[in-house]
Amino acid sequence: MASIQDQELVVYDLTSSKDQGSALGEAVVTYEKTDSGYEIADPDHPFLTLSDPDHLLSDHQNGDFLNPNRRTAFEFRLDGEMKTVDIKRIDSRFIRLLNWLGGERRPIRLHGVRHGEEYCVYGIRMVDPSGRTVLRTAEDSLLQLMIERLLSGHFQEEEEEDGAPDETVRITTIPDIENYLFVAGSTMPKNVLKWARRNLETAKSNSISPEERRHALRALSMMLNIKWKGSYFESIDPVKAREILDAELYGMESVKQRIIETVIQINRTHTLPAYGILLAGPAGIGKSQVAYAVAKILRLPWISLDMSTIHDAEALTGSPRVYANAKPGRIMEGFAQAATSNLVFIINELDKADVSSPNGNPADALLTLLDNLGFTDNYIECTIPTDGVYPVATANDKSLISDPLMSRFCVIDIPDYSDREKREIFKRFSLPKILKRMGMREEECIVGEDALDVILSAYQGETGVRDLEQAAEHLAANALYQIETKGVTGVVFDGPTTEKLLKM
Repeated sequence: MASIQDQELVVYDLTSSKDQGSALGEAVVTYEKTDSGYEIADPDHPFLTLSDPDHLLSDHQNGDFLNPNRRTAFEFRLDGEMKTVDIKRIDSRFIRLLNWLGGERRPIRLHGVRHGEEYCVYGIRMVDPSGRTVLRTAEDSLLQLMIERLLSGHFQEEEEEDGAPDETVRITTIPDIENYLFVAGSTMPKNVLKWARRNLETAKSNSISPEERRHALRALSMMLNIKWKGSYFESIDPVKAREILDAELYGMESVKQRIIETVIQINRTHTLPAYGILLAGPAGIGKSQVAYAVAKILRLPWISLDMSTIHDAEALTGSPRVYANAKPGRIMEGFAQAATSNLVFIINELDKADVSSPNGNPADALLTLLDNLGFTDNYIECTIPTDGVYPVATANDKSLISDPLMSRFCVIDIPDYSDREKREIFKRFSLPKILKRMGMREEECIVGEDALDVILSAYQGETGVRDLEQAAEHLAANALYQIETKGVTGVVFDGPTTEKLLKM
């Protein structure tokens, strides 16, 4: 793919060609800028409008944009003749995209609708030179990614001197990186954009080693894959939040209420709460499931980090590029995996962090992330804004967590279930879940009350409900075996049968 750096493109900041035509010489800017702010593009929300009084354009029109250094218009072939229609209005976010497409005269297909004498564009695809086939290539994927980012990204005003999209797109080549920064660089935070430009110059330099170039391109690819969003958050519906928690946690009314009270602050401030949530309690009571539920309530993607597997702070913060085997840390990889700067970091088993590490407790590396002051990975060498990151941690024993870490969380203690609650969880959640997973009907595996008494007695003193789920799977598997080998239509488990089965 050719790079925009090979073209001398002009980003026009004009509202009328009549006022500025003489200053541009032969160039004619025909459009007016708009600032719609829409995060979607559809027939009712176009990002580009063409003047088409003669109704020449079709709903899916092939052609290309003229080089904007001469005229801002769209050219296409109709009945063997070349036709041109001027651009009438354009969303200001898409001016650089127009420069890129027009400067290189790329064959494209417009998706639009006609409203009176105007043709409203809500989609652009790359096509082959013949115009017959939409390209299913990295070029079109990059175009769709940039359009999506321009619509949904959080824009920064850039100083003059600083110069259904496929989210699996990876921007890895220098030309693609140059094109992305030119078209969609304004969707990135200022410091990240400056960092990207510096690293791009490093990658293009002839004075660096192949290893240094590889590191620079890897870092750029990770950072450009992230959708940089603002810190504004929509209000939360308390009723829906409660429904989400009820689906994951049986009973425990005070716990659910406390969780909703913690996150509902968003409705007034439209920013994330100052403190994350630490869910503390015995193993097996569903702390991780509640953490996932919090992410669903916040309508954010989540990334899970298991502290029991972290034995060195560098695993979280990354290693400097001076080392041959340097790589980013788990936190930075989490941002890249989520492909967004706004996410929930689920920190599992915070109390299991390796305090005996010779380099100190690796959990302490989380402090800057938890403070929402920005996080710097040693490999990336750039401060990432974290005001859109919400941490939710889990722990069995909160006494093992350092005071500095504890002070960054709102601690919510989740007690173990009572025998009555465990009985209801088995009947209403554990057994139905297992039967559904195994493709069985309810009447094929019936567990009587006396059988349930045996199960609860067998796991008396065990915390959580994992053992109950394992017992449900044991009984369901046995029932399925009898159905398949003995031809029975279903199995009813009583006390003695269940006791004998659990001892097997």
